[in-house]
Amino acid sequence: MAILRSQDANFDPMLPEIRRYKFKSSATLQIEVLPLEKLVKNYRDQLVSPHRTDFYHIFLLGDCSPVHLVDFNPVKTEPYSLLFVDKDRVQQFDPQLKYSGCLLLFTDDFFSATAADTHFLKRSILFNGLVDQPAFGVGAISFRQYVDICQQITKEQEVPADPSTPAILRNWLHNFLLLAEREKRKQGFSGFKKSRDLDYMLLFRTLLETGFTRNKSVGFYADSLHISEKRLGQASTKILGKHPKEMIDDRVLLEAKRMLVYSHQSAKEIGFALGFEEPTNFIKYFRRHTGLTPLAFRKKYC
Repeated sequence: MAILRSQDANFDPMLPEIRRYKFKSSATLQIEVLPLEKLVKNYRDQLVSPHRTDFYHIFLLGDCSPVHLVDFNPVKTEPYSLLFVDKDRVQQFDPQLKYSGCLLLFTDDFFSATAADTHFLKRSILFNGLVDQPAFGVGAISFRQYVDICQQITKEQEVPADPSTPAILRNWLHNFLLLAEREKRKQGFSGFKKSRDLDYMLLFRTLLETGFTRNKSVGFYADSLHISEKRLGQASTKILGKHPKEMIDDRVLLEAKRMLVYSHQSAKEIGFALGFEEPTNFIKYFRRHTGLTPLAFRKKYC
């Protein structure tokens, strides 16, 4: 099963470290459907512990309503709902493990066969990291159509593969995502209109994800995008109602919180890892934004 290939070979199960999982390397086609009841029964300890993956999760939640934790945010669900978790997010299953339905997993490499596919996934209102609305109910009747697609994906993988197999599977997945987007829009979420501002935000987010430990100035990202700081500020304010510096701080603080709660590194070590040259600078920064010292935050959650 894809979810069980850990990247941390020396992981100590007694420590609350974040486990990292990659899609199993033996899978020719990086898409899989797993029954949730069987998954939570067989892999309880791994699922309730913090973990992150390099692939996407779509939970098809049947007659259940677990509270799924994603980056410190409890995501409440309702029966017959869909929950979308982007790759690289830190998540934990509800410790009561009352999950029913199935889990659809896939990677960027599988879905993004063309530039248009990549464009679609980055702009999707389902996995869009710019807005945190990852779960929504679809009702028992509509829920059935999503289950049917997952069954078609499973059926296709049970027959001998041929040159058409990847395209068929990709089409089923694409249809699933299009149906889910349409349902989400019907419920009042329109997403973001195509615009230059949105383009700048998507590019800014990509640069920030890879550079936040080294570069914390708005000027660096504006220069990388070949626009002025003022123009970047206009885009972020229009799209998210936030200044770019707030977005930078949010990303740094999220990683700091992850490391404080899910590692045994000292505040000094975490500060260095996040690009702070002096431990006191990190402590002051963290306290200014959270109202707590790193040690106090750790005690609160550990």
